[in-house]
Amino acid sequence: MRKVILLIAFAAMAATAFALGNIVTTLALKTAGNEAVSCVLQGGDIGVLTAAEPLPVKVERAITRCGGMEQVRLTITAQEDVYFSISQEIAIDMKHSRCDFYMPGFWYRKNSRSPSSAPSFAVSDGWEVRDDRLSTPLVGAYDVQSKRFCTVMHTNISGDDCIPQHLSGDVCLPGATAVGSVGFRNVHGDTRLVVTYPYTEAPKRYIRKLTLIDPIRSFAPIAKGESIEVTWEIRTGKAEDFGEFVADVWRYAFDSQKPQPVATGLNASEAKKVLSNYFVESFVDDYELKFFSCLQLPVNTCSNRAMFELGFIGKVLYNAYNALEYGENTHRSDLMERGNKIFDSFLTHGFTPGGFLREEVNFEDNEETRVYSIRRQSEASMALLYYLQYERSRGRLHTEWEAKVTSLLQKIVHLQQDDGSFARKFDDEMNVIDHLGGSTPLAILPLAMAHRYFGDKCYADAAVKAAKYLETELIGKSDYFSTTLDANCEDKEAAIYSAIAMYYLTLVSSGAEREHYIALMRKAAYFALSWFYTWDVPFAPSQMLGDVGFKTRGWGNVSVENNHVDVYVFDFVAVLRFLGNHAGEKRLAQFADVISTSMLQLMPMNRRMCGVGKEGFYPEVVQHTTWDYGDNGKGFYNDVFAPGWTVASLWTILSPERLEQFFGR
Repeated sequence: MRKVILLIAFAAMAATAFALGNIVTTLALKTAGNEAVSCVLQGGDIGVLTAAEPLPVKVERAITRCGGMEQVRLTITAQEDVYFSISQEIAIDMKHSRCDFYMPGFWYRKNSRSPSSAPSFAVSDGWEVRDDRLSTPLVGAYDVQSKRFCTVMHTNISGDDCIPQHLSGDVCLPGATAVGSVGFRNVHGDTRLVVTYPYTEAPKRYIRKLTLIDPIRSFAPIAKGESIEVTWEIRTGKAEDFGEFVADVWRYAFDSQKPQPVATGLNASEAKKVLSNYFVESFVDDYELKFFSCLQLPVNTCSNRAMFELGFIGKVLYNAYNALEYGENTHRSDLMERGNKIFDSFLTHGFTPGGFLREEVNFEDNEETRVYSIRRQSEASMALLYYLQYERSRGRLHTEWEAKVTSLLQKIVHLQQDDGSFARKFDDEMNVIDHLGGSTPLAILPLAMAHRYFGDKCYADAAVKAAKYLETELIGKSDYFSTTLDANCEDKEAAIYSAIAMYYLTLVSSGAEREHYIALMRKAAYFALSWFYTWDVPFAPSQMLGDVGFKTRGWGNVSVENNHVDVYVFDFVAVLRFLGNHAGEKRLAQFADVISTSMLQLMPMNRRMCGVGKEGFYPEVVQHTTWDYGDNGKGFYNDVFAPGWTVASLWTILSPERLEQFFGR
């Protein structure tokens, strides 16, 4: 018997049994060359489900109830060779118009910030998607009026995947898959939650950035005499708001999935030694600005490109600091020299006429951005403050750099808007181009650092004012958006940086104020965790990621628009460990261990290059589901990548002492 365990959970806070009349079971059958035929099955708690006409499969149902849980197991036994699809539509006594919906790492409320070319209510008010798109294979509905919620979650998914022959339509799969789907529907104004095995994606499939195509319904092969078991559970409860609903679901998912650290055989010292090869082989010194090549590198060769980006996906100054510090600690004069060359070149040539840092330059095409962002300016300012503090601690003072950084920070403070937010984008004359405040968390970080380094209260005042904006507009509303610069939607990094910003403020505050920031940090951290995988998605044989044994647990999906996983974490692990050790959130400390080990899995190193051309050039666009960033698809990387930020993120995880040392805590 082949078992496909797709557990969908309802663990009632106030035990709620769902009547069988509220679960509609639909079986679809397909044979080669013929249209699929569907029927609704009837039956009781235990026994064979029947249809109006004889079926080539026998479907048996067994329902058990224990401890507020309701588990339904279907056993499908073939009496002849056939392909099948079976779905469950669950009525949950909630009006569709009153519900916000949740599919972790993919769908938040109504995805209303997403463009019409990505999944959202602008396209349809009902969606069904593959399990592996989701950081936890779960769909939930939250009634904003009654504060009740209901979730359906697949658990214990194990096995392989297979590659379909067609992208859309009714598709007979060429082999076994463990992947099902979850979703929600609007049925005459009432909400239905849906689970299907194998997967359905409707009303559209999202196959690459801003690209929707026709839906798919897949059919699993089952041979005469073979049996397949499909099992699920259902969970209900109450939560004060959408954010607490998301937090409750994450705790439940963590307890259910039980993600464990991943053994990689690498400790921090060994991992840094491999990563340091990036500083060796990516260095570009042919132009007035020196940098580590970080944009549009071919994955297979990692050949250097004459272009850079300071923050976001480049992290040039942060890596210059990493190289300098590591070189000095390991007596590597070559790395020290490269780090110093980068800083020296930016001191001389790295500022605009208006006093901002040059953010993105392409020397190959002689092009340079004239639109600046609070994100990149903030990230670069952080790197410079780390550098200055490091140098000062060793008796090396840089008064000219301090003057430049002070001027830059004053400009950032001047950009703060009346409500405490910072405009997302602006020009060199400080004219606002994009007023959205979703990137505001980034500005708090260098402001808190500058307050500690320079001792100027104006930076703390600006940071506190920005924190009030976050409390009201992002954390308070559980609405995290527009931090990533290549999308303008719900995204992981906005939530991550909201939590990190509050952590930084705890390092420069005390008493009741500090406790308030800890509470806000906790709320943002749980929402950020909704993007991180609690389970391991299956891969098909010959898909490289599966063949090298890649486990998705601990990796984060990117945004509603960009459905791949990556290692964007930076100080978020420190946040989780702080909350675990000082606020009693033990699950968070445990998951920090999952993240920090799992994210070393794809380290390109001798005899285990994991599909990358050079040691230490850590992969970026890790395509774990049927979505691609332009090339290759599930189980592979995109053909080009930006390794500067991946190295920087891992370096931060591997340097847990760095942040508190800066703040002297």
